[in-house]
Amino acid sequence: MTEPEAQGDQQERADKGIEHLIPVDEHIEEVAEDGKKVTRRGVYLLPNLITTGALFSGFYAIIAGMHHNFEAAAIAIFVAMILDGLDGRVARMTNTASDFGVQYDSLSDMVSFGLAPAMVMFSWGFAGLGKFGWTAAFTYAACAALRLARFNTQVDEVDKRYFVGLASPAAAAIIAGIIWQWHDTQPGKELAIAIALLTIFVGLFMVSNLQYSSFKGIDLRGRVPFVVMLAIVIAFAVVTSAPSTMLLVIFGLYGLSGPALWFWRLMRPVKLGA
Repeated sequence: MTEPEAQGDQQERADKGIEHLIPVDEHIEEVAEDGKKVTRRGVYLLPNLITTGALFSGFYAIIAGMHHNFEAAAIAIFVAMILDGLDGRVARMTNTASDFGVQYDSLSDMVSFGLAPAMVMFSWGFAGLGKFGWTAAFTYAACAALRLARFNTQVDEVDKRYFVGLASPAAAAIIAGIIWQWHDTQPGKELAIAIALLTIFVGLFMVSNLQYSSFKGIDLRGRVPFVVMLAIVIAFAVVTSAPSTMLLVIFGLYGLSGPALWFWRLMRPVKLGA
C-alpha cells in the first residue's frame, strides 16, 4: 500500500469515528479519480461552499422582496447567477466534481432562479392582479422546475455548445433586470398585465426546444489576443455605467436569440438533393 493510500484509509477510519458521535448519516458516493471509480466519504468543500452562497443569495432575494426592498432583491439574484457560474467551473478546474454537487447545484438553482424571481416579481408587480398574478408567477416557477429536471436527465445527451431551452439563470436575469430597472415605481394594471404575460413567455422559453449558445466552448485557461482583454475591460465599464439597464438589454437580447435562430433556420431555403 502506498503512502497516499495509507493516509486515505487512516482519514476514512477517523471519519467513521466522528460519524458515531454525530447523529447525521455520512454521505458516500463514487467519484472519478485518475480515470478510476473510487468510493469516497463526505463532500467537496469549495464548490459546495460556492453553491451555498448562491442558495443564500436566492433566499435573501425572497426575503428582500417580501420587505419591498426590490433593488436589493434583484441584485441578489444577479449575485446568485455569478456564483452559479463559478461553482461548476471551480469543480471542474480543481477536479472536485461530484454527483452530490450536481444535485445540490440544481436545488440551489430552483430557489435562486425559479422561486426567487417568481416571488419577487409577484410582490413587485403582480399582487394587484389577483389570480392572474399568482398564476403568472407560478407558471414561471413551474417552468423553471421542469427545465432543471429536463436538464439533469439530458445533460449527457445534448450538444454541449447549446442549451435546449432558455437556461434558468438567464431567464431569472431577465425578470430581475425588469425589477431592478423599475424597482422604485409601481406598474399600473395594464403594464402589470403586460409584464405578467412576458414572465409567462420567459417561463415557456425555458421548457421550449429553442437552442441557446452555452458559451461552454470558451477556454478560460487559454491565451487570448490582447485586444480581447481590452474589449472585456470596455464591456465592464459600459455595464457598470448603468448596470440595471445594460444587464436587462444583454439578457433580453440573449433571450430573443433563441427565437431568432429558430426563425432563421425556418426561413432558410431547404437544399434539395440532385
